[in-house]
Amino acid sequence: MSKLFTIILRAGIGAALFFGVFGQIIVVPTQMADNAPYWFAGAMTAEIYTAVGILGIACIQAAMVAVWMLLAMVERDAIFTPRAYRWIDLIIAASIAATLLALGVAVHLTVASAPAQVDNMNLVSMWLFAIVCVGVGTCFAMLMVVMRGLLRKATNLETEMAEVV
Repeated sequence: MSKLFTIILRAGIGAALFFGVFGQIIVVPTQMADNAPYWFAGAMTAEIYTAVGILGIACIQAAMVAVWMLLAMVERDAIFTPRAYRWIDLIIAASIAATLLALGVAVHLTVASAPAQVDNMNLVSMWLFAIVCVGVGTCFAMLMVVMRGLLRKATNLETEMAEVV
């Protein structure tokens, strides 16, 4: 892998982690404080949605840290070792957690009654966005499971080739 590509990828991951922290500290709480009276009947619901937003960003950050560690393993030419499995497992777990959070939001939006001032189109858009997140998260988790299987096969082949040579 090219050194320039590695530097660009690490810069992108670092920027995404920084903006994720910014979103967790500033954007999500501020948006929920501003929109909670409009969207939710009770304050507890707004606090739960704030927590879900912060946890969703944390799931993405955990996956990015795992990608950073896998990138470091690629640089050291140590990607085909059993140690790489735990980072892939972290990506899978983070994507499943984020998918479950999105599913919870979708279910809540399905069964919860919206205040009278909420436009139905906005509610439907939020619900559709949550459903899309569930679908994308499910597909991504399944893709990572397949990639983990491919990594396991490649690791086994690498080990066998090392024994032969």
